[in-house]
Amino acid sequence: MMKELFGGSSPYRVTLFFGPEPVQGTIEVLACVFNVKKRSWKAGIQVVVEIACEQVARLRQALRPTDRLAVPLLALDLEERQAAEQRIEELFVQAIAWCKLARRIETGLAQENQRISCTDLVVDVDRIVVDRQADIVAYILSELDLVPDQSSSSTS
Repeated sequence: MMKELFGGSSPYRVTLFFGPEPVQGTIEVLACVFNVKKRSWKAGIQVVVEIACEQVARLRQALRPTDRLAVPLLALDLEERQAAEQRIEELFVQAIAWCKLARRIETGLAQENQRISCTDLVVDVDRIVVDRQADIVAYILSELDLVPDQSSSSTS
């Protein structure tokens, strides 16, 4: 996912550390933690990216990732399919968090551990997720070790 969002020549190396997990004290916000290292920095930083569950639900309704993954999931046996279906939500939230982090990096990222609040960049992230829906589906398929459905190349 990083290559699609940051480009191959990005000065940043970004890796997902963990998440999504509920933010302590609430069930309405999820967070992913990323390690971010810029080539010119001596050390990397951790960035906590918060996503409101309401935003996830809105984007899920708009993109319908489960529907877009239905055909590739049919290639799995029932037990594998059920496990994959449970991971789709987790991977979808991770993808939204990647998009939010990519946007923050575009606007400038200080070399300090930080948190991007669930209220930051909401409109930008909504737009990016919709614009990058093909990349998001490809990310989920890749993480599930599935081959994309070649019968439809539409991103809508």
